[in-house]
Amino acid sequence: MLLSSLTPVFQWLDTPDALDAACEQVADASVIALDTEFFRENTFFPVPALLQFTAGEEAYLIDPVAVPCTKKFRALLENSAIKLLHACSEDLEVFQCWAGVLPTPLVDTQVAQGFLGENPSMGYQKLVEFWFDETLPKEETRSNWLVRPLTPAQCHYAALDVIYLLKVWGLQAEKLAVLGRREWVDAECAILIEQAGRSVENDQQWYTRQRQLWRLMPRQMEAYRLMTTWREGETRRRDLPRNWLISDKLLFAIAEKMPGNRFELAEVEGVKPVLIKKEGDTLLAMVKQAQHCEESALPVRWPDPMHPTFKTRFKALKKVITAKADDLGMAPEMLMRRRDIETLVMQDLAREPYSLPSGWRGECLNTALVQAFEELPS
Repeated sequence: MLLSSLTPVFQWLDTPDALDAACEQVADASVIALDTEFFRENTFFPVPALLQFTAGEEAYLIDPVAVPCTKKFRALLENSAIKLLHACSEDLEVFQCWAGVLPTPLVDTQVAQGFLGENPSMGYQKLVEFWFDETLPKEETRSNWLVRPLTPAQCHYAALDVIYLLKVWGLQAEKLAVLGRREWVDAECAILIEQAGRSVENDQQWYTRQRQLWRLMPRQMEAYRLMTTWREGETRRRDLPRNWLISDKLLFAIAEKMPGNRFELAEVEGVKPVLIKKEGDTLLAMVKQAQHCEESALPVRWPDPMHPTFKTRFKALKKVITAKADDLGMAPEMLMRRRDIETLVMQDLAREPYSLPSGWRGECLNTALVQAFEELPS
């Protein structure tokens, strides 16, 4: 592999007029590559430090410290051109914070690569190496992007990120068309945009990310749900990292103990006096709310994933998904995530209707999944 010898051409944009002029230059493009650099060590929301875009060989570097988003750039993000990003989740947050809109229609080149091979989470440098056998410079990845002026090395790094993105997508799109999977990519990326716009709903479901949730009884689960939902709202309101307020691990420990007063709260491992002083009454109120919640409103207890019955069903479904993924030359998680498999198993054990995949996933999997369930002992 050779270090990339491409010297990028770029423009630095730090006034509204310069940004609008650049938007006019790419207004008729069918594909626009985007990227961001941001700071997020002591805040909940990302602090935009740089936004890059290109529709060809020249990159545009926006200084969001100096210039607010303009109507023309906002319109550019929402016009009919494909917006390319790689591993886009945090970038989408940056655009939402700075521009107030999300870039659509979206193609995430990491998602696209997942439909073309066995690595569904390939990083950008690896992606460029895969397609071009060239190595992009990595030295500036963790540099301070808020310091002004940026160094020439930082500007080159930022420009190459979007210039190569266009080149990669050109090759990916050709192969996706041959395999008939372009619609799969579009459908998957539409889901990413939809999820990015549902932050409040995501707050309500944060508790389901906990891998040890099966250890909790329904009232403990409700306490954990209430506390994680509160924490998500508060970190947004105070603009603090989650762990600066309270970690998932500590919230889980409180839910396990279900303390009834400050003395019992203090006995929970990891709870410090400063937390009790600042948030103790709030946390105890949520535990009390869970203790008095109507039985019918409590979450359903999650089954133990180590129980033989659960494991047997999980393995049967996983076998179906892995076999289909092998046929397609894709990673199994591109077809169905572990959490979704677990949900199907839980529904089967509870004799509930299955939440089978829809769209292209359903076409690939549903017949085999239903057959797998039918062949399992009741």
